[in-house]
Amino acid sequence: MACSFLNTDETSPPALTDLCLNHVSQNLECFCVKRPDGSLCFREAVLFPQELADQLLAKMATEGLLNDSTVGVFRHCEYLRLRRACIRTARISAEAFQKALCPHRLLELDAARVNADLTIPDILQGLATNKYCQESLQRLVLTGLTMSSLEEPIRYPFSSLQGLRSLSLANVDFYDSGLVDVCSLPRLESLDLSNTSVTNLSPLLGLKERLRSLTLHQLKRLEMSTAQLLGVIGQLDVLQHLDISDDKQFTSDVARQLLGQPGILPALVSLDVSGRKQVTDAAVKAFVEKRPGMTFVGLLATDAGFSDFLSGEGNLKVTGEANETQICEALRRYSEREGFVREALFHLFSLTHVMEKPRPDILKLVVLGMKNHPATLNVQLAASACVFNLTKQDLAAGMPVRLLSTVTQLLLEAMRTFPNHQQLQKNCLLSLCSDRILQEVPFNRFEAAKLVMQWLCNHEDQNMQRMAVAIISILAAKLSTEQTAQLGAELFIVKQLLHIVHQKATQGVVDATLKFTLSALWNLTDESPTTCRHFIENQGLDLFIKVLESFPKESSIQQKVLGLLNNIAEVGELHVELMVQGFLDHISTLLHSPEVEVSYFAAGILAHLTSRGEEAWTLSPKLRSSLLEQLHDVIMKWPAPECEMVAYRSFNPFFPLLECFHTPGVQLWAAWAMQHVCSKNAARYCSMLLEEGGLQQLELVHTHPQTHKDVKLLANGILESLQRHRARTGQPAHKSPAASTKTSPRK
Repeated sequence: MACSFLNTDETSPPALTDLCLNHVSQNLECFCVKRPDGSLCFREAVLFPQELADQLLAKMATEGLLNDSTVGVFRHCEYLRLRRACIRTARISAEAFQKALCPHRLLELDAARVNADLTIPDILQGLATNKYCQESLQRLVLTGLTMSSLEEPIRYPFSSLQGLRSLSLANVDFYDSGLVDVCSLPRLESLDLSNTSVTNLSPLLGLKERLRSLTLHQLKRLEMSTAQLLGVIGQLDVLQHLDISDDKQFTSDVARQLLGQPGILPALVSLDVSGRKQVTDAAVKAFVEKRPGMTFVGLLATDAGFSDFLSGEGNLKVTGEANETQICEALRRYSEREGFVREALFHLFSLTHVMEKPRPDILKLVVLGMKNHPATLNVQLAASACVFNLTKQDLAAGMPVRLLSTVTQLLLEAMRTFPNHQQLQKNCLLSLCSDRILQEVPFNRFEAAKLVMQWLCNHEDQNMQRMAVAIISILAAKLSTEQTAQLGAELFIVKQLLHIVHQKATQGVVDATLKFTLSALWNLTDESPTTCRHFIENQGLDLFIKVLESFPKESSIQQKVLGLLNNIAEVGELHVELMVQGFLDHISTLLHSPEVEVSYFAAGILAHLTSRGEEAWTLSPKLRSSLLEQLHDVIMKWPAPECEMVAYRSFNPFFPLLECFHTPGVQLWAAWAMQHVCSKNAARYCSMLLEEGGLQQLELVHTHPQTHKDVKLLANGILESLQRHRARTGQPAHKSPAASTKTSPRK
């Protein structure tokens, strides 16, 4: 038993069971009340089928949601009956474990790598309180747990678990005295002593008539000679699986001698000697041929595995480094052994360089290694490099979205864990800089934007700088208004982006880095007065005027600069910063640009600045009147753009402009903008306009006696579009309780 997702096929929709369990586990407090001790209890008696109770516990453990409070729901054994309990990596105390889990009649318990507050003696003591568990428990996984003290005898011995058939003590400070106790178990068939402190394996002879699986990976303190070790192992006549691998690559010749000893272990079907040198293809082949029932040989990090006989393509599975099949088998079998995972990923990286077709099967294996070793630099470094090779260019298009979502979150975790490792950060940025991932894959975009921004502020690598600002510009456009404002409110972010713009403007260079940086600033200032204020206070306006003057023929640069200045113009308290004759003269010139997109954004700035009435206008009334007249004339000459120039999440910022009956030019710009997006994407924008009460706003404009005929004409066109949309969809015209906010224009 191992904790796992219920539906591992990312190409198909999630299983309904998995969706329901995920909802319950993520929202457990909604269904529960708290006991006086703080633990949760279902509000009503909820009877779970036994399998679902097991799956709910495993889901909570896998998602990091299992703790002293949430585990309380399993105290009612009559409603949530557990048989196969997985609490891997959970953070629960001994008291919570004993109250919630020990009363169940467990068949299996996987407590691998739970927090240090829950020790092996705690678990044994808890299980000893349930006489049924002593007979029913068949499988116990205690990988990575701690003993209470070094070689002190355990008060509640393993021998009390008379029904135990399988026991894993890997990575435990487990000593010889404990092994004697374990080897007295009357039904034990499988034992894992990997990386323990056992020095003598002679007690295993007490199990020689029933032990079928023995794992001795990396026995760091074994004091037996090779002859003594093989003397014990050779008497385990019913043994079917033997693992004597060692990822530390010690020089012991135990594997070589084992392979050369005639007649040893006649029932063996699986042998793992990975990491053991002095192993040859010839010796392995001879050993396997004398045991025709063998199904697996582990040969990773050895000198063997390169013959056709050991390719791993047939019934005999092989871990090794000679081909893709062997490497993938290694990642599958050794997912919890960081040394072997690193070794396999190193060899996988060379293979993935030349892959031309999407391989989600391989990416899933890389993900498994990343999940199991989040704090191991060498694993994350090799894995992130493999992720890039497997998702670069068009390969990402062939990957399931859920798989890409998982791997993206793991990349972000790696960036958080190793913020100062430049190559790892580069690997992660290279993978993130993918249109498929940034546009279609769900992940924590806000967290990603912060991590990438932090990297950008600490590094000057020009190639990586381009990718970083590209990622930020795309992510910022997809954040909520609140998140964008929070991100942009960090002064160092605005300063760094302005610094990049200044560098490019000084060099007179128009490249992808400049364009992405301008887009990022455009998005970050959207609906964020604080960011806009940072922009002004750090001489952003002077810099952007310089950019406008430096690149007069670069329409894409002009659009991005003007788009940002539109955001500044929306902040009333900053109008005074824009009320500069020279600035307005420049914007007025751009208003007459032959490029509709440039003219549109220039018109937006003027519309916002002139919308607040004469009392708020700090320059001459004559200039304001002239600008309004120009605004009206220019808008009426605009041809209909071929494609959608701008994207919005809300029309709310336009409604105050529609109410400016004393300035028809301002009304005209708002109406033209609304009509433009509604005509290009009616399904989206007509729905949005109806939800936000736009129908009432437009009807008021259409019937108001002061409305200019040109504005009325545009308003009428939008109303007709809304009527057609309502006829098709039956959508009501009511304003929704909560209106969303505007995004930045499309880049």
